[in-house]
Amino acid sequence: MQQAEQEQNTEQTKEKKKGFFAKLFAGLDKTRKNILGGVDNVLGAFTKIDEDLFEELEEVLIMADIGVQTTMNIIENLRKRVKKEHITDPQAIRGMLIEEITAILEEDTQQQENLPSPTVMLVIGVNGVGKTTTIGKLSHNFKEQGKNVLLGAADTFRAAAIDQLEVWGQRAGIDVIKHQENSDPAAVVFDAVNAAKNRNVDLLICDTAGRLHNKKNLMEELKKIAKVIEREYPQAHKEIYLVLDATTGQNAMQQAKLFQEVADITGIILTKLDGTAKGGIVIAIKSELKLPVRYIGVGEGIKDLQKFDAKEFAKALFGE
Repeated sequence: MQQAEQEQNTEQTKEKKKGFFAKLFAGLDKTRKNILGGVDNVLGAFTKIDEDLFEELEEVLIMADIGVQTTMNIIENLRKRVKKEHITDPQAIRGMLIEEITAILEEDTQQQENLPSPTVMLVIGVNGVGKTTTIGKLSHNFKEQGKNVLLGAADTFRAAAIDQLEVWGQRAGIDVIKHQENSDPAAVVFDAVNAAKNRNVDLLICDTAGRLHNKKNLMEELKKIAKVIEREYPQAHKEIYLVLDATTGQNAMQQAKLFQEVADITGIILTKLDGTAKGGIVIAIKSELKLPVRYIGVGEGIKDLQKFDAKEFAKALFGE
């Protein structure tokens, strides 16, 4: 009986994974065409490997949002390999390029183990990237894993953010700690942390305001919030996740660099990867910022926020 149940669970997990992969594969369709389409056009136009080919290839990768620095590193590696392995057929470069990008994606990918209890997670990011929605999906995911979750509405700058978080909370059956609009975010976090302690919750997720145009204020605010958490709940594990919108490409990269200056980011969540051709930004972020991508959004649904798996991503990206 038990064995049958286990087998059924394994089958369900497999099906779920298959569903996830199919969704990821479909979601990366435009990015795949953007990268590989351009690469195939270049390689098809050359009969020999020369400097012109590398230059055109470089342009294609930069246009696909892989980032200037990352692209230059990839091209440099390709040059070395072509020389060392005495490659003469331009078509052979396609496979090598896929290997190079896969290596970047899989570099240092210790999967984040399950978050310890208790954990306090701050979610940061500019307005419009889908931060509050992402928190809703995250809290739903963690609740499904059997974790006891609480939400803190510390983005007091926008009334809509507080309301939106409440709607997500109701959907997932999770309480939200909130104050009035424009109240002190650190005061909200103070109350949320104490509620989390008293109720013995596994995970407290706090939404924060994403005003990057005034970096100094944001810096002060985040410092103040971090101080409150440290003082009130020193034993809690801490995470700071930055939410970025994949459809903004290089702009997301700039945001990440700025946020890196104001906060100790422990992970990146990339939203809206489906339906954009700019998914190459994942490669740039991994390579240039050395920040782990924790989750990716490949759809509108509550279950469409997936844990980032580098191997699966590379496989889906290159259409295997």
